[in-house]
Amino acid sequence: MEYIKSVLALLLLLALGACANSTKTEMYQKERDVITNVHSLVTEIQTDPILIGSIARPCVLGNYVIIADFNSPDRLIHLFRKDNFKYLGSTAYAGQGPGEITRIGHIGTDENRHKFYVSDHGKQKIFSYDVDSVLSFPNYMPTVKIEMNTVQFPSKYQYVNDTLSFALAIEPTSTSTFKQYIAKWNMQSGQFARMKYQHPDITKKRISFAVSIENDIYVECYTFHDLMSICNLNGDLICNIYGPSWDSRESNRVHHYGDVIFCKDKILASYSGGANFSDEYNPTKILVFDLHGNYLKTLDIGYKIVDFCYDDDNNRIIMNLNDEFQFAYLSLEGLI
Repeated sequence: MEYIKSVLALLLLLALGACANSTKTEMYQKERDVITNVHSLVTEIQTDPILIGSIARPCVLGNYVIIADFNSPDRLIHLFRKDNFKYLGSTAYAGQGPGEITRIGHIGTDENRHKFYVSDHGKQKIFSYDVDSVLSFPNYMPTVKIEMNTVQFPSKYQYVNDTLSFALAIEPTSTSTFKQYIAKWNMQSGQFARMKYQHPDITKKRISFAVSIENDIYVECYTFHDLMSICNLNGDLICNIYGPSWDSRESNRVHHYGDVIFCKDKILASYSGGANFSDEYNPTKILVFDLHGNYLKTLDIGYKIVDFCYDDDNNRIIMNLNDEFQFAYLSLEGLI
């Protein structure tokens, strides 16, 4: 009888421990093993007649796909039709002259005005480009949208309007170190309002992020920790999602999350889990979650993903790859 009581007590303690590991705001996912192999469904995008360097980033604006070519010696931005990826033209000459870009960074998109905004971290300016004028006038010159400062500036951001963007802010602390955090950013005033929630166990934060205005949430995915945090747009924590390899220790040996995007009512995050300083660095799979952070499935892409974005009109992701071909798309119809 005493033995049975001891066993029951032990089982109760184990059950309580399991409950303690998962609370309303702390979700632990020990397995992510619902895997769909989509390698054969990935379709190459031809970028002829231009050549684009290996470090490139795609984004979508209206009917266009815009690709930033970070190492181009000539023009740094290329435009394609979104429906069939036909090449339309290029802009943003590399250089020190007026209207030229010395060190290209993020491209922000303004759907309402049909403009895109190009960060130049050499000149510490953000330039404004009207997409229709770029395609109509070969010698188009951008205007200066804002001047950035070196004390605090956005490395990436999601533009809402001139007084509100959600930014991944950089705050240098020395010539080789910096802080990184999510903030509301006012382009007009240059002011940053740091989001309230910061994970208490992580001292060196390196993340990617995405914002869903429609769902009033943003998500942070940690580069060197198996952790995703979901917050509302006031900066209040909704949930931390800890993956199978979660560890709070400071280390850059393992590359966990790459980029993250919202696809309608889903969160898609590229994930590696490989050694940071190796061929395993680039993610080859995409984890799919619902808006509450519940794991749904894994899309096994089978190609090394550098960057990707979402084409809402065609319900597909557009990817830059470090593989046998450079650009590709994957239709999400019937997959998520």
